[in-house]
Amino acid sequence: MRYEGKLYRPPSEADSLILQATIGCSWNHCTYCDMYREKSFRVRDLRESLEDLDHAGNVAARDEVTKLFVADGDALVLPMDHWLPILDRSRSLFPHVRRVSCYAMARNVLEKSDAELRELREAGLSLLYLGPESGDDATLKRIAKGDDAAAHVLAAKRAHAAGMQISVIALLGIAGERAREHATATGELVTAMDPEFFSALTVTVVPGTPLFTLKQRGKFHVPAVPDLLRELRGMVASAHPTNATFRTNHASNYLPLGGQLPRDSARILDVIDAAVNGEIPLRPEHHRGL
Repeated sequence: MRYEGKLYRPPSEADSLILQATIGCSWNHCTYCDMYREKSFRVRDLRESLEDLDHAGNVAARDEVTKLFVADGDALVLPMDHWLPILDRSRSLFPHVRRVSCYAMARNVLEKSDAELRELREAGLSLLYLGPESGDDATLKRIAKGDDAAAHVLAAKRAHAAGMQISVIALLGIAGERAREHATATGELVTAMDPEFFSALTVTVVPGTPLFTLKQRGKFHVPAVPDLLRELRGMVASAHPTNATFRTNHASNYLPLGGQLPRDSARILDVIDAAVNGEIPLRPEHHRGL
């Protein structure tokens, strides 16, 4: 497989075959994100993507590849005349693939018609990772997310109507003085989007980002760890999805958690409270990462 620059994928795609069908992110304005800043966005040549799949098919046992993650930042932006050949080739090469997934922005979903979304699902695209980061529109505007909460709700409904699953990603520590509003609104957004998966990450201020500039000017700081945990508590307490697998297993987090929401909400809240009170050890700073 040929990769350009740094490659990113969700923790749950650690054992996936990764196809880099787009380079960078078509939006690339989020103030906190440096993942694709060194790249100029482009859709990769379809011939190259298919060649990489063929190469993987030649070097991997056909029954070994069970998951495919299509990169980079918002690969759902790919046009249908790229998606369908990629999905068709992956099915023919890897008959045991049970999940094809990608990152997506709300706008990527909304730019596809209902018929196109259904066609993608029927061809094998089954899971979208959507990162609203917050349900608070004021915070979304401040971090230049590009889509508001209502757009994320509509995108989730349309993806679900097409038969796709969604994984919602929230960002702890990004809201500044609106931390409480951010926590509550994010939990409410999770309820409205009703994902199959919900995860939270902790903001990291990375040099070269607008957020780093704000920090240097004294206009942003990452909250203290107890405040981050209280923020997480607010999200969980406000989130009432039908049945979502919840994880904070990303390396950026101080407190790895797991369970089903809403079934395990009370237990998870108790664990967070114990961590705030110093009764549970947290991940050491030197073990955290992006």
